[in-house]
Amino acid sequence: MDVKGRPEQPLRPGTSSPGVVRTSVGGVARNAAENLARLGVRTLLLSAVGDDRSGRRVLAQATEAGIGVSYTLVVPGATTGTYLALFDQAGAVAYALDDMRIAPAIQPRYIYDNRRLFRDAAMVVIDANPSPRTLETIFRLAKRYEVPVCADPTSTALAPRLCPHVRDLHFVAPNLQEAEEMCGFGIPAGDEERALAAARHLVSLGAEIVAITMAEHGLCYATTEESGTVPAVMTEVVDLTGGGDALTAAVVFALLNDIPVSEAMRLGCSAASLTIACEQTIVPDLTLEMLYDYLGM
Repeated sequence: MDVKGRPEQPLRPGTSSPGVVRTSVGGVARNAAENLARLGVRTLLLSAVGDDRSGRRVLAQATEAGIGVSYTLVVPGATTGTYLALFDQAGAVAYALDDMRIAPAIQPRYIYDNRRLFRDAAMVVIDANPSPRTLETIFRLAKRYEVPVCADPTSTALAPRLCPHVRDLHFVAPNLQEAEEMCGFGIPAGDEERALAAARHLVSLGAEIVAITMAEHGLCYATTEESGTVPAVMTEVVDLTGGGDALTAAVVFALLNDIPVSEAMRLGCSAASLTIACEQTIVPDLTLEMLYDYLGM
């Protein structure tokens, strides 16, 4: 669950401020799954929720969106994962907390017991919340069944978990801070040349396609055959939550449908812009036509 607060005036330390507080279902992988489902991709979610009100809400909303949740764990006595964000007046995250104590429930055995799903999958999309041992199992099964893996690094704290698996990534989409953690060198905001160098570096380590997102500066991307930049699609920012997850999902959708990489990146930027202009974490009526219309293509 996402709990998000945006103040109506500058924040003051040590006291409350008037503002707007909203709750919605969230989670990086779950957000990507919903975007893919709304784009018409048959999507199954391997994850864990508690047997609490939030968990029931997550499962009900996912089912409504078309996500298959029959393999999602419901953990007795556990608290469903929660993300608490406090924005500034411009809509950027000022502070955030995540309570992911339920994440250890996603054990290697749980993944292995569902190996048939890997065998039958066209693609596996992950965030970096699972433990290193669980991620190892995911990549081992994907390699066994020759299924491409796409990843969203999730946060600067979790991005290093993907470093041992860069050579096995079909697509990865870090933001600047996450890319720094994966590459080991800094990338100043807005420095396209440095971001391109980071994308090419990750490709040199074995990743097939890398997109480094740069907020209002768009993204830089690289493959073994091409690299480039894509400007952001300008929009009014309502809520930044979920923009990166939408970008990841749109690119994954494009790759599943053999859309050229450069066009996939533009669709990703379109999805991100549509999402941050929406009060909800996911654009509820998202379609491929909407993505192209937003680009003016």
